[in-house]
Amino acid sequence: MLEIRKVYTHVEETFLEGGKEVQPSIKNIATVAVIKNPWHGRGYVEDLKPEIVAYCPGLGELLVKKLFEVIESADEVEAFGKAAIVGVDGELEHASAMIHTFRFGNQFRNAVEGTSILSFTNKRGGPGTYITIPMVHKTDESKRSHFITFEMNIPDAPRADEIVVAIGAATGGRPHPRIGDRHQDMLEMGLK
Repeated sequence: MLEIRKVYTHVEETFLEGGKEVQPSIKNIATVAVIKNPWHGRGYVEDLKPEIVAYCPGLGELLVKKLFEVIESADEVEAFGKAAIVGVDGELEHASAMIHTFRFGNQFRNAVEGTSILSFTNKRGGPGTYITIPMVHKTDESKRSHFITFEMNIPDAPRADEIVVAIGAATGGRPHPRIGDRHQDMLEMGLK
């Protein structure tokens, strides 16, 4: 049984950027679980798959459920990403194991009707470490307007024996994007 200490939802809504109104407003949302590291205290574990199979689908399902408490439908989500932070007594591979599996990621991707790769970060840290969730457009990972990074932290997590696992979603791209499209750049530079 996966031990979940807490679930946390963080919502940021932007109404004004650069002195100009954002219409419609854009929400960045992170749903986060603080879990006991299932490999903590066991020394080096060669095969992480039994815990991945046992815990990742349900963890993904829980975080998606929490996301849909903030949004009403998959149509609202334009960008998405994921992240994990392992506490200082864990291995970086433990954080990676929780999020780098279709058993976890497809719970999110399917729920929001995404086809892009879920961008990610995984790192080690102590309580209060910032969770950095890079996001891309859910169906076109090359769309620059949706290259977003959303950060937040939980003051008491992760503890040394925990893993923080997060998914992030945005209801739009960056406010007032105007740096152009990467495909257009490639054409202009003769690279395509």
